[in-house]
Amino acid sequence: MNHVPRKRRRSARNRRDFFVFLALALPNLALIAVFTYLPLINNVYYSTLNWTLGSASATVVGLQNYVTFFTSPDATKVLGTTAVFTLATVGGSMVLGLLVALALNTGARGTTFARSAVFAPYVLSGVGVGLVWLFIFDPGYGVLSWLLRGLGQQSPQWINDPQLSLAMVIIVYVWKNLGYCAVVFLAGLQSLPTDVLEAAALDGATPFRRFVSVSLPLLSPTTFFLLITTMLSSLQAFDLIRIMTPLGTGTSTLIYESYLQAFGAFNRAGYSAAISVVLFAILLVITVVQLRFVERKVHYS
Repeated sequence: MNHVPRKRRRSARNRRDFFVFLALALPNLALIAVFTYLPLINNVYYSTLNWTLGSASATVVGLQNYVTFFTSPDATKVLGTTAVFTLATVGGSMVLGLLVALALNTGARGTTFARSAVFAPYVLSGVGVGLVWLFIFDPGYGVLSWLLRGLGQQSPQWINDPQLSLAMVIIVYVWKNLGYCAVVFLAGLQSLPTDVLEAAALDGATPFRRFVSVSLPLLSPTTFFLLITTMLSSLQAFDLIRIMTPLGTGTSTLIYESYLQAFGAFNRAGYSAAISVVLFAILLVITVVQLRFVERKVHYS
């Protein structure tokens, strides 16, 4: 006789929990739908148009914008610049971040201040960081050129030379973001099981051997997380490139090429949207590949 009331109470509780879930989740889901998925769908539609920014009319051209991009001589250069920038910034940030994390994990005096100093550039405005470093690299009146002139050397043309411009932006981007990698790696190092490290030390393993054979494999979840986040961030890097190389000389990545096509001298909004869709597809493929294949090599225990 008591089964029916109990089932009714359970059903009422489940409905109440469901409505509470909707009340908490629906505002967030609505914001995501309006500000993320709706613009994405609109951008895919715009990529099928021959549309000049500001024009009241547009012509549907289907996939012609994609064909134009991939057959243009600039496509190889833009994709190559994007690949070089992403690989260099991701690799540089993670390697240097790990080395800095190892130094901060020693327990020496002043590590708290050093940790704050290393992480500070990451939270600074990219515009401010770009302006400061642009003053340092400027071949005419920059700090670096002043030091080189004092040594009797000529300053490289960092801004005018396409290859040096890319190297300049990579250096600044790595400097700005290695603090993020260092702090995350430091958290991973401090969470490693001490009994495993002590057992390896008792077995006679050298510090380097313990790091390579024990610490590094146990850091694989942290490394995997940083690999995804830093790669997605690098592919979407914009502010430093915009401030330090406004014309995109040698630094025209996919996202910056999309900006130049839409808001530069061309005003090709449809073509710019197509480039943005290509970037989205690359981000999606990279994320799926990492989650599907790279995660298999991650040790969570």
